[in-house]
Amino acid sequence: MFIFNPDQHLTPSYRIGPFTTADVGRNSKMLADDFAVQYFNSRFGQNKWQYTFNGREAIRLALKKYELQATDLVTILTTSQNFYISSCVTNTIESFCQWNRELTPETKLIFVNHEFGYPYPNMQELVATGLPIIEDCCTTFFSQDEAGAVGSYGDFSVYSFPKFFPIQIGGLLVSNRSKDFQVNSRLLNVEKQHIENVVSFYLRQEKSLLVTRKDNYDYAVRLFSKLGLIPRFSEHIKSIPSVLILSNNGVIHDLNQLKLSLYDHGIQNSIFYGEDAFFIPIHQNLRTSDLDYFYEVISFFVENGTISNYQSRFSEGNTNN
Repeated sequence: MFIFNPDQHLTPSYRIGPFTTADVGRNSKMLADDFAVQYFNSRFGQNKWQYTFNGREAIRLALKKYELQATDLVTILTTSQNFYISSCVTNTIESFCQWNRELTPETKLIFVNHEFGYPYPNMQELVATGLPIIEDCCTTFFSQDEAGAVGSYGDFSVYSFPKFFPIQIGGLLVSNRSKDFQVNSRLLNVEKQHIENVVSFYLRQEKSLLVTRKDNYDYAVRLFSKLGLIPRFSEHIKSIPSVLILSNNGVIHDLNQLKLSLYDHGIQNSIFYGEDAFFIPIHQNLRTSDLDYFYEVISFFVENGTISNYQSRFSEGNTNN
């Protein structure tokens, strides 16, 4: 059985990314390894990529190259074209200029968010505009389109390691146009080495990592389909989802309350605002029993309409010893 409404100090912790507390110790003991350098040189080209502190810094460093003025306009496009967009993106752009969600004659730059691991479908049309493009591949590290060109359409592409690897920091900025480029990241040398060691370790396990992610995704889809919850995005053989995003189809009447209840049970999640959908973790470090737990918590919520919090069940001051 699974415990609902545990003491708030005894909840599990499931993050969207695969990092866990145990990785603090594991990562600190990783041996020096430059496999990531070989991998990125082969994938992106030598001297065309650079580590950053995180995905947000990679976006900032890419935008900085355009010398944008406060009145300039960046157009953000996403795979779904829903209005949902992370504040990590909008806040970073706002530190340079204005942004909107539709191409206009005033657009100076196109920022394409390959959303949740699903590539934007019309990249060639955007390239044909002649406008500069930044590709946000933060949730699309392993995904590709039919042309195998995701990450190479734009002037720059940006990546975030914690979305796919159990690491606390690390991003990547790739330049597709400059033969040799250098940016000033705030990363310390010791942090760069840490990122390289950890990412190298897990890139060596790429094949098994992707197989486990796909197995978890397929298992979870079968589970949640029993509740009438189905994947928001159509399955694509070359897409590696960063989360399990489910269309609600009216099954759950209050997604905001579901969000709170999932957090109360240690499950990081969010609503896909603007649509009747939400998303939960689906990474390679989850076991089927973890996915069963997600399912049971949501099933209980569906059946009961709410899950009362701990304090409503136990008197104040009662402790679990």
